[in-house]
Amino acid sequence: MEETHRASAELIQSLLMNAQVSPAGFRSALLGVPPLERDAWVNQVFGLDALPDDGPELPPGCVPYLPCPVDALLRLVEFAGVQASDVFVDVGAGLGRAAALVHLLTGASAIGLEIQPGLVLAARELTRRLNLSRVSFVQGDAASLAGHMVIGSVFFLYCPFNGERLAKVMADLEPIARTREILVCTVDLPLPPCPWLTLVSPPSEDLAVYRGTPLGLPEGWPSWGTRRSLSSPREPR
Repeated sequence: MEETHRASAELIQSLLMNAQVSPAGFRSALLGVPPLERDAWVNQVFGLDALPDDGPELPPGCVPYLPCPVDALLRLVEFAGVQASDVFVDVGAGLGRAAALVHLLTGASAIGLEIQPGLVLAARELTRRLNLSRVSFVQGDAASLAGHMVIGSVFFLYCPFNGERLAKVMADLEPIARTREILVCTVDLPLPPCPWLTLVSPPSEDLAVYRGTPLGLPEGWPSWGTRRSLSSPREPR
């Protein structure tokens, strides 16, 4: 990473520690970094070094921790229209990078679900270090906890698991969607058939944003770019 961008990361980190960065300011700083250097820039801001080893608590069938690319999260925020009033739920949060980043870009509250105690401790330390009072983490099996996150409005899965565990999460989210609109966002994760989900993001090899309703969207409902009930995209605040 170039020295100018390293200095930018150090400045933003300092400002975050003193609660002096708005979502618009953080987004502007991030977009000022070349795309190929954004992951390193975020790691610098967050004080993250090498990836930790996974512990014995990782259940069979779960994917070892890998951070979601920053570019994918930027597109997620755009296509999902995440706002400060949302509650972003990261199903399989790891070190908390995605939850913290989405919060900083949008102002949304964020909850991370993670089964590995060491990763949860590191994620909570990240929120303490950067003064992120609206980001929290719950230790436990994300496959069992996701359905209890009834306050969530945007659910995010970056290939935490598949098979029966993924099917359980989707089945547990459907009752929430029956009471109100939610979004389900995935990166590199094909979902099992879910009649209550409708794709609302443009076709992509990695990112998919779905609107969850009991019977899918009504016939003739606008597709991607509508930002829920909005008629035009809204920039994250």
